[in-house]
Amino acid sequence: MERTSVSGRSAGTFPRAETTLLEFYGLREQPFGPTPDPRYLYPSPSHRETATALIRGINSGCAFLALIASPGMGKTSIVTQLLQDLKDTARTAFLFQTKCTEREFLQYLAADLGIADANGNVASIHAKLNELLVEEAEAGRRVVLVIDEAQNLSESVLEMVRMLSNFETPHRKLLQIVLSGQPQLADKLSRSSMAQLLQRISILCHLKPLTSAEVEGFVNHRLQVAGYLGDSLFPPGTMTSIAKGSRGIPRLINDICFSSLMKGFEMSSQTIDVKIVSEVLSDLNLRSLMLEIHTSPVRQVPKRRRIASYLRPLLQI
Repeated sequence: MERTSVSGRSAGTFPRAETTLLEFYGLREQPFGPTPDPRYLYPSPSHRETATALIRGINSGCAFLALIASPGMGKTSIVTQLLQDLKDTARTAFLFQTKCTEREFLQYLAADLGIADANGNVASIHAKLNELLVEEAEAGRRVVLVIDEAQNLSESVLEMVRMLSNFETPHRKLLQIVLSGQPQLADKLSRSSMAQLLQRISILCHLKPLTSAEVEGFVNHRLQVAGYLGDSLFPPGTMTSIAKGSRGIPRLINDICFSSLMKGFEMSSQTIDVKIVSEVLSDLNLRSLMLEIHTSPVRQVPKRRRIASYLRPLLQI
């Protein structure tokens, strides 16, 4: 018997030329996009605990919080959700241009907070920032700064960020700061020169790769948000291949699933089977290998140093 899709089109029928991938699979929108849309954030135990720790830390008045995880683990999605949760109770700033000088950093911060004449000198910006922080405190609102890709900040800028936490009253910090970055951020924080900043970090979170069961939940969650109502688009065997090929890293899961949908669409297959995923994994592995060949320096890069043992007592998650 010929299987029929949700839209009534038989599974063996090649899509019309004008049919889009979304129409073919009965989707309202692309479920595996690269943008950190909070609606698609899958609440795995690790991600849920991290999000909870950050919001509790902010509500408890912590001056510094940090989120450290490998690329593709969903750090930006977490902090985007944090900003969304704080929008009604706090004035927030989100900075991601982190390859900058101290003055440029202050200018970015002032501009994001809506401070007029953000191009002034450092002393002028400091004065205007202090004025804004006091006004917000008197209005009963927090001011929260989230710095994404914080591993790119130089030591001098990190030291300036530490000094920003000196804006305070006898009762509370006027500026709360969340550092979000890759493991290189842990390397910088473990340096003796960064000891004063490290001591001020009250909560340090990290994200763990998804388990096989969580990968399945992740994929199904994103399909549901995107409006999919059909039968299992990615059968259990396929999910196993995706989990193994992605190593539980959300960004890689998205890449594999999107490429699989593209290939399935080309083949007029409304079920993404193991063969399709295997072909996609082969393509992605070749692409990664070629990228590594063309971008790796000739010299051997030393292994990343482990984060110092005194960071571990701070680990809340």
